[in-house]
Amino acid sequence: MLKLGRKYQHLAHDAGCGCLNPQLQQVSRRLDAFSRRDFLAGLGVAAASGLMARPARAQAPSGKVLFRQARLFDGRSDALKDVQVLIEGNRIAAIDAASNPPPDDATVIDCDGRVLMPGLIDAHWHAILAAVPMQVLLTVDEGMIFTMSTAEAQRTLMRGFTTVRDLGGPAFSFKKAIDEGIIAGPRIFPSGAMITTSGGHGDLRLPFEIPRDGKLSVSERFGGAAIVDDAGSLKQRVREQLLQGASQVKLVGGGGVSSPRSPLDMTTFSEDELRDAVSVARDWNTYVTVHATGEDAVRRAIAAEVPCIEHAHLMSEDTARMMADKGIWLSTQPFLTIEDAASQTGPGVERAMQIFSHTPRLYEYVKKYGIKVAWGSDLLFSASLAMRQNIMLTHLANWYTNAEVLRAATSVNADLLALSNLRTPYDGKLGVVERGALADLLVIDGNPLEDLRLIENPDQNISVIMKDGTVHKNAL
Repeated sequence: MLKLGRKYQHLAHDAGCGCLNPQLQQVSRRLDAFSRRDFLAGLGVAAASGLMARPARAQAPSGKVLFRQARLFDGRSDALKDVQVLIEGNRIAAIDAASNPPPDDATVIDCDGRVLMPGLIDAHWHAILAAVPMQVLLTVDEGMIFTMSTAEAQRTLMRGFTTVRDLGGPAFSFKKAIDEGIIAGPRIFPSGAMITTSGGHGDLRLPFEIPRDGKLSVSERFGGAAIVDDAGSLKQRVREQLLQGASQVKLVGGGGVSSPRSPLDMTTFSEDELRDAVSVARDWNTYVTVHATGEDAVRRAIAAEVPCIEHAHLMSEDTARMMADKGIWLSTQPFLTIEDAASQTGPGVERAMQIFSHTPRLYEYVKKYGIKVAWGSDLLFSASLAMRQNIMLTHLANWYTNAEVLRAATSVNADLLALSNLRTPYDGKLGVVERGALADLLVIDGNPLEDLRLIENPDQNISVIMKDGTVHKNAL
């Protein structure tokens, strides 16, 4: 039987109780293996109360799937190719331009001239935080948090995002639940807790938690943040995230929009401390990425030779040139209007306005100096705002061709994910359609190279969604 917290026991014994359902009992037994007891409670609450969105019915291929009569965008080129693509298990087995007969044992999906392309990749996502309002997070009702995140994970996949890089949140068990097929969702490259200093972005302690007196705050116990103020503790916290399965580690180098008491102009870790973290991650054969919005924070991260910087909207032209010269990745977001940050309140609104005004200039620097740039959406604290994930991608059309935009969310973002090196959680190529790559594929009803806005309406325009060789949607 599903084990519910005392707070929710009444939900399990009302009329229509599903606790004795054999499928739910099986889910419960599988989840018992996870380390987060509250993650189990969250899914239990959802199942017993009927609140959890039902996963799309996944059609696991028995062996082979052939996408026939497809026009292929392979993730790298500017043009489409008329091909058929054969999937065996979770891999792309062949790309055939000769329209050979399908294998006798293959399931055939007739694309009828539709575009076949790689699944989309979001390089800056928060799987646990994206759809959960801030007030729910601050009360740390973990059952409700994981229930809402489970529903959002399915919606993320149904928007065509088959992979996300998670940049802060307790996503380790959540990732495992997705990988095991317990819930539907994208592949997750997890960072674990975002590591910050007292007063830095991500320090969301409530007044009664200050001073800390050696105790972990609620948000730290939840796994959303790790607050450190000395080099020894910093190294320890980096190692702890890697111990739990982080594919990369996120440090906070300055203030942020969504932390009400952390102004954008502040800096947190010293250059030496950032170097220490970079060194620890390198020892684990992976990398550190640093949240840095303001000029000083970006320069300090560059000086510390971090491989990747998040945001950087307020950096100067000289700093942009420096980033390009050192070959540092920039992972950023095309925030343009308050619609892209509608969940912000109080000081967050004013800070968001600063970001909006600097976004065009940032992308001008990126193009002028050839900075290696990844795209992410970084949408937070609202299920309705998370629905703009696809629109955040099409915002890139202000500076790039349609083909460049599609490459940004496929092969280019996959190149950034490759920085995880030996800590990558998935064995195989992502973001491309080529022989041997992982079978993460979309079929688009229309040609996004001609009309990029097709991506904005995934319910209507994405006909097929395959992740890891499993069909999660087939509207053909």
